[in-house]
Amino acid sequence: MHEMGNVTSNVAAKFAFFPPDPATYGVTKDEETGKLVFAGVSPDKNMEVHQLSTKSGNKVVATFWRHPFARFTLLYSHGNAADLGQMVELFIELRAHLRVNIMSYDYSGYGASTGKPSEFNTYNDIEAVYNCLRSDYGIKQEELILYGQSVGSGPTLHMASRLKRLRGVVLHSAILSGIRVLYPVKMTLWFDIYKNIDKIRHVSSQVLVIHGTNDEIVDLSHGKRLWELAKEKYDPLWVKGGGHCNLETYPEYIRHLRKFINAMEKLSLTNPPPKQITNEPSITETKHNRCLRFGKRVVAERTRSQFVDSFNCIACAFNSEHSGNECSFRSSTWTQKIVHKPMRGSKNTQGGEARAANRENM
Repeated sequence: MHEMGNVTSNVAAKFAFFPPDPATYGVTKDEETGKLVFAGVSPDKNMEVHQLSTKSGNKVVATFWRHPFARFTLLYSHGNAADLGQMVELFIELRAHLRVNIMSYDYSGYGASTGKPSEFNTYNDIEAVYNCLRSDYGIKQEELILYGQSVGSGPTLHMASRLKRLRGVVLHSAILSGIRVLYPVKMTLWFDIYKNIDKIRHVSSQVLVIHGTNDEIVDLSHGKRLWELAKEKYDPLWVKGGGHCNLETYPEYIRHLRKFINAMEKLSLTNPPPKQITNEPSITETKHNRCLRFGKRVVAERTRSQFVDSFNCIACAFNSEHSGNECSFRSSTWTQKIVHKPMRGSKNTQGGEARAANRENM
């Protein structure tokens, strides 16, 4: 069954991963300083670039956005239709509004990271980033908040379930599991991936769940169930009218996040975590044999019908047409519009390449 799982996952992965092609940024080395440089980001932005080796043998790009008076560090895991180049403006705004450092990374096979994307690799990726935070910046668990948006909730909860002194977790439009995005199964199937429904039960830290009531990709029931299963619940945010890729545009989003950060700061002063006797476990101590994940883009994401198409290789009963979808993300500084291309194997072949246009001051 293990071998069959690998075959199923490998086929599914070809349909499910959508790293921007070409990548939206590049990384070079400054000849004078020897430091890595992120294209388009000037030194005054106070951002440091890392290229980290993972246990899979890949090198992943990570960016550390430093705040001079940071209260915590946010380790941000994005979804499968974006790379770091598309998220620069978002990180700048989150850093300023929340007064935190932000560490984010591109999964193997995304942006300037090497290798191929898989569920297993995302676990090794986030472990390498976490180790960098510990060794290079001296960040302790109680100073760290894990943030996972959409499919990024997978590596986020996998790590959170192993770090018992973690300060907090934010789940933004999160999934219960991969297959449950497509079909409301009652039990976990052997070939399912990102089994967040099981891992959330092992998270010891405070969990904030943010979800849109009109999420067309990942139903609101995913967020509500994750919140119900969390041991340490923080007041959730159900964004009325919010979809899957536009929650950042609602005023209550940043307001509630700031409230959560403030609460975590008070908690760290009044209720410090107990000392940990044993060494922190590695997230690669367990075996994983599945490599499929669902997508999120800070600006856009595949529609439910596209997800269904992508899983024809696993569940042939799901076979719908995709006629194209348009999604917009607006913030105070920029607007990006994506016209989606039908997924590989879709019946509809009329779609063009995804087109993005940035407009300032919209």
